[in-house]
Amino acid sequence: MESRIELTLTSPEVVHLCAADPILGALIDRVGPISQRLENDGFNSLASAIVSQQLSDKAASTIWGRVETALGGVTPESIIAADTDTLRGAGLSGSKTSFLRDLAERTLDGRLDIGRLGALPDDDIVAELTAVKGIGRWTAEMYLIFSLGRPDVLAIDDGAVRATVGWMYGFEGTASRDEVAFIGEPWRPYRTAASLYLWRGLALRRAETKAAR
Repeated sequence: MESRIELTLTSPEVVHLCAADPILGALIDRVGPISQRLENDGFNSLASAIVSQQLSDKAASTIWGRVETALGGVTPESIIAADTDTLRGAGLSGSKTSFLRDLAERTLDGRLDIGRLGALPDDDIVAELTAVKGIGRWTAEMYLIFSLGRPDVLAIDDGAVRATVGWMYGFEGTASRDEVAFIGEPWRPYRTAASLYLWRGLALRRAETKAAR
């Protein structure tokens, strides 16, 4: 069964955010309801996140599709079985090939038990995941949000989140990590919902800017 994060203007998370921060509340009113699908395949989600690093959404989707085709499905076993030329031929860099192999090896030998991550606190999950080559805090936080649906994750390392906070709150340019963390304190314990609205808000602003040209 597909899992989703469902946010409406009457959801407890949204009611709290609107009351705690009128500026964010105004953005929420403009964006409206959000329905975010969660990725139930933990390994697939992490592998996709590694492949997508530092790429546009379009480029990431293209390369991920090539990797899936080349491997006949992305699993720990298929990654280990594939030779380097196959992975590189799908568009992966040498470093990302190494990162995927490390993720696969750790999954197969039990150093990373993806199935038990859901039972751990957020900080422990981040610690487990960042032990894998190529997985930093940002990737771990994306896993918390988009795979586990954890409710209180603020992606302060995310460029889009920082850009949205920058223009919403009148900064000259992108907000810093510390500025986002400070502004986001009143959003607890629903900072995941805030992050989702910040991402949608930036997309909305870009669309409005393009339409106005």
